[in-house]
Amino acid sequence: MYKLLTSILVLAVLSVQAQDYKPAPVSLSTKWGREVRPDNVWQQHPRPQMQRVAWQNLNGLWNYSIQKKGAAKPTQYDSKILVPFAIESSLSGVGKPLLPEQELWYNRNFSIPADWADKNIILHFEAVDWETKVWVNGKQVITHKGGSDPFQVNITPYLKGKGEQEIVVSVWDPTDTDLQARGKQVLDPQGIWYKAVSGIWQTVWLEAVSKEHIVNVYPMPDVDRSRVYFTFQAENLTRSHELNISIKNGNVVVKDTTFFFQNSVILPIPDAKLWTPADPQLYYTTITIKKKGKIVDQFNTYFALRKINMIKDKNGYMRLALNNKPVFHLGTLDQGWWPDGLLTPPSETAMMFDIVKLKEMGFNTIRKHIKVEPSRYYYMTDSIGMLVWQDMPSGFKGTNDLSFVKHDNPQDWVRPQESAAQFEKEWKAIIDHLRFFPSIAMWVPFNEGWGQYDTRRIAAWTQQYDRTRLVDAPSGWTDRGVGDVLDVHQYPGPAMGVVDQNPWRAMVLGEFGGLGLVVKDHIWDPNKRNWGYKTYTESDTLIKEYTELMHNVALMVKRGLSAAIYTQTTDVEGEVNGLITYDREVVKIPEALLKQVHQPIYNDADGRILFVNQRTEMDRPFIFSSHQQPAADWLTGPVKFEKSKQPVEVKKGNNVYLYQDIDFGKVPEGLGLKLYASGDVKIFINGELVWQEKDVRTRRHSDDINLTSFMHLIKQWNNRIAIEVTGATRDGIIDFSLYQWLK
Repeated sequence: MYKLLTSILVLAVLSVQAQDYKPAPVSLSTKWGREVRPDNVWQQHPRPQMQRVAWQNLNGLWNYSIQKKGAAKPTQYDSKILVPFAIESSLSGVGKPLLPEQELWYNRNFSIPADWADKNIILHFEAVDWETKVWVNGKQVITHKGGSDPFQVNITPYLKGKGEQEIVVSVWDPTDTDLQARGKQVLDPQGIWYKAVSGIWQTVWLEAVSKEHIVNVYPMPDVDRSRVYFTFQAENLTRSHELNISIKNGNVVVKDTTFFFQNSVILPIPDAKLWTPADPQLYYTTITIKKKGKIVDQFNTYFALRKINMIKDKNGYMRLALNNKPVFHLGTLDQGWWPDGLLTPPSETAMMFDIVKLKEMGFNTIRKHIKVEPSRYYYMTDSIGMLVWQDMPSGFKGTNDLSFVKHDNPQDWVRPQESAAQFEKEWKAIIDHLRFFPSIAMWVPFNEGWGQYDTRRIAAWTQQYDRTRLVDAPSGWTDRGVGDVLDVHQYPGPAMGVVDQNPWRAMVLGEFGGLGLVVKDHIWDPNKRNWGYKTYTESDTLIKEYTELMHNVALMVKRGLSAAIYTQTTDVEGEVNGLITYDREVVKIPEALLKQVHQPIYNDADGRILFVNQRTEMDRPFIFSSHQQPAADWLTGPVKFEKSKQPVEVKKGNNVYLYQDIDFGKVPEGLGLKLYASGDVKIFINGELVWQEKDVRTRRHSDDINLTSFMHLIKQWNNRIAIEVTGATRDGIIDFSLYQWLK
């Protein structure tokens, strides 16, 4: 009868809450956001890596108030906010900014179930941005700094014997006015910078545990020996406690064993099934602690048998590997932003949509870009089979004063000591939080030069702290010769660095592409500039350019490229360079077509590229050039140009005309051209126009152009490859070389 009355009361409260809530106005929303209500918001257990039965979800409507920073706890609250959505978001029901001179206050009551009376009650916050203070029944219980790492506190000593309990939370968020890790949040969003996110933005929950319990579990696979190491962090457990580990693969029990409790255990796994993106095998596990035959702690967890490493192929290229086999990482830059929830996905179903779509498109990797997702996201990448490169959210002050953020900056930024200590504390906490998840293959402490400092030390520490994964430090721009990969960024690209200079690191393309398409009625703000690194108006043109881009990635694989990360999964605010619109309503290129385009990238990478006119391999000049308009027959007939052994220099606004006459001896099966240029470019083979593009803006690396479909124009002898560049967009050089690929 008591439970029935309680259920009726809960339903009545939820009904009243639903009447009090509606999303704040927003220009664009998702179908999942339109289904959000206070009674259904993020109801899943938030920690799949340790799932106990006794837990209580505190998501829903809370009271909120915005106060001047430093003011006393409010006696009255402004209205209701839907947790776990940031106050700036539509789905919070508020949609207001939180300024650096303000604090956001939350309040709600809760009750403790009667059967939790002899338990410790742990209050969990999965993520709050940024500085959080928590009170329970008027007593402060914890202060936490950090916007992306979970934190928790045992609130048992602060609870009343019976009746309702009160939680009060205050949050201060400096956004881009300070140096804290914040990712792409700014107070004035534009370009690549997005709307700010403040306050609670992931699940808040309670958990009941015995005074004798496991705090954390870290399963570490050993593929080479077909075994798994379990390491436990525990409270009040001794060898007088009994530890049982029961492991299943599917419905088959593969191991069920009992020990006296110990903090680490090694278990052999018979007939080991390895985790791969194609076959993401998981071992579901139940951990039970008993004392004198009575269960004192029990939870469900899981692990996978997989090994992240690097190996050299037969051509001497260092390759990213999975389970001792080369695996090309083809993925997208994934910002994880939503028009109605901002950093918080509207629901788990919405969050899963992005991962499933990328899988259907033929990607096997996600670079989670300067954001940490809810734990259930990584459970999905584990379950669905997607490798993850995990970024640390970058942190630096403002977006205008970026004097320390330069390409090829010879010196690292000298970060203030207090800021550096906080950054490193958060980075360690994020690794501690996420190291459980087997799909994470790469740690990325720095993105480009954004807050990058002391790179060698941070890279070395990360490699030492987690030896089971690779480290990319930094992704793009200012390489310091450290980490496991040399990461190049090139838009639109693709491009790669010089493999021979880095024989002990793998070569990766950490960002490229950014091809944009504006889809009418699916735009964040139609009145502002909607942009991509190249933006098209027709989907057919986008498909053509994307196909060309990916063909050139496939050629680079044969020259030593080990990974390529395309920008990006979805449009975000003013960026329209996603494969999917921001509201997730339109997939811009059909999934089946994308999968087909991507397949050659995964094919045998052991072929080699032979440069047929690269100056480092030839003892003669190959470029003839002129800055003057040549005669009409210059594409095929005799012409007097200046010889040049070096790349041709050009001033902004000027024109350059280049050609080379080549005898192949044997007509190649395929041909590519590496171009370094700026301006409007045309390429000719034996007088025929085969490629043209306006406003080429190659910066630090060359564009690869596929000429294979024009092989019918190539002869055994007497071929002329000609390039016309008009209206150079900057002072610089014009250069090209040809290559063919061999099996």
